[in-house]
Amino acid sequence: MGARKALPVSGGAKDRLMRQATYAAVATAAILVVIKLAAWAATGSVALLSTLIDSLLDGAASLVNLWAVRHALQPADREHRFGHGKAEPLAGLAQAAFVAGSAIFLIIQSVERLINPLPVSRPEIGIAVMLIAILLTLGLVGFQNYVVRKTKSVAVSADSLHYAGDVLINGSVILSLGLGAWLGWTLLDPLFAIAIALYLVATAKGIAQDSLTHLMDREFPEEERLRIKQIARTHPGVANVHDLRTRSSGISSFIQMHLELDGALPLAEAHEIADAVEQKLRAAFPEAEVIIHQDPAGLKENHPTFQ
Repeated sequence: MGARKALPVSGGAKDRLMRQATYAAVATAAILVVIKLAAWAATGSVALLSTLIDSLLDGAASLVNLWAVRHALQPADREHRFGHGKAEPLAGLAQAAFVAGSAIFLIIQSVERLINPLPVSRPEIGIAVMLIAILLTLGLVGFQNYVVRKTKSVAVSADSLHYAGDVLINGSVILSLGLGAWLGWTLLDPLFAIAIALYLVATAKGIAQDSLTHLMDREFPEEERLRIKQIARTHPGVANVHDLRTRSSGISSFIQMHLELDGALPLAEAHEIADAVEQKLRAAFPEAEVIIHQDPAGLKENHPTFQ
């Protein structure tokens, strides 16, 4: 899951950045589809076709992302008290399905081209288009990575992952077209396409695993859980911490715990201690909602064994 602490940025700025990232992804995918379609029509390269299909799916996935981010950024309401953050990992699963589907299609097309090899026409057009695609994709990925550092958005991170893979894919197509044109190695075109398809399968697996981590409410990494406990125990009024539970939902996180306090404390003082601990935790995890229950120290309760 990685660290959750984002660089300081206001909630409104996060919303704007995430929306801008989705608009940029959709616009970039649309441009790439148009120029790759023209290049494929001119060259007939199955490797170039693979990148065209990938860009079509990128565009579809980015549209899903656009919807998911807009939905995830809606504030909590009466029916969704924990917000709408689950829309982001759901979009990630949709992306994984898109990418895996494209990989299967590519393998089918590539095997057919291996059986019936054809020379690539006008490879210089394909190479020029791939160079343009690399520059556009690098610009998009750079902006997406900036947004991820600021917001920790699951959806934008998933989008950025497969666009980053496109840079390698486009570079491999340039190599395939060049070697096929200059050395006559026509089989390289479908072989590179198959390699691209296998890479897409690995990418889909990574996106799906990250999305499932959030959908299944997986705990924070152990080092972050230890940090939370240490922060809580720094308050002199806290005897111990137990029943710590954490999870993430989109760009939001939730921290729930029981504080063990002196059983003789008045309720108002116990509340003040819990408030002080909450403020410290919110300072360390600014995107988190903190829920604290106060228990008398030494009270015997049935708590889960996984602390």
